Amino acid sequence: MKDTQSGHSGRIGPNAVLQLLPVLEAAGGAALRDELLQAAGLNEPPSDTGLMDEGPAAAMHRALRARLPGRAPDLLREAGARTGDYILAHRIPGPAQKVLKLLPPALAAPVLAKAIEKNSWTFAGSGEFRVISTRPLVFELTDNPLIRGETAPHPICGWHEAVFDTLFQTLVDKRLRTRETKCTASGNGVCRFEITRD
Repeated sequence: MKDTQSGHSGRIGPNAVLQLLPVLEAAGGAALRDELLQAAGLNEPPSDTGLMDEGPAAAMHRALRARLPGRAPDLLREAGARTGDYILAHRIPGPAQKVLKLLPPALAAPVLAKAIEKNSWTFAGSGEFRVISTRPLVFELTDNPLIRGETAPHPICGWHEAVFDTLFQTLVDKRLRTRETKCTASGNGVCRFEITRD
């Protein structure tokens, strides 16, 4: 299926939508949740197995920013943290998590970064994700489908920041924090994420 707004096609993990639904319901009840599902062109939540078309996921994130501009950053961060929790519970094997937690952060961080890069299709869709550096940790996402075509005076990829925060704070060092330092929505060529220790 093609995202008619952007002219791109791609698939993304359904947690870009699924983990947002309970956050929306807590913020504004079933009415808000259903309103944004409808804005995304979805009659029901996507299946939690396999991938989904990235167009509706992007439309839901876009609709939330338009509908609740003041609250959207926090709501999207909450959904991103929930997505990170889902990944920890269902996608990263327990033994691998134990090994990462036992390693010194300087060794664990690059291992986790490379694993994220290998599986980036789940959150990057038709965009391109790259690990630019592991010391310091720097990621870049080109043509991020969740914000494609949007404009803002500041970075708006809080959902991605929160996913990375949850994974790195849990598996590497709880003092790590992700900051988006460049965003295509604010006129940059890439969305750039830097993970540093507070």
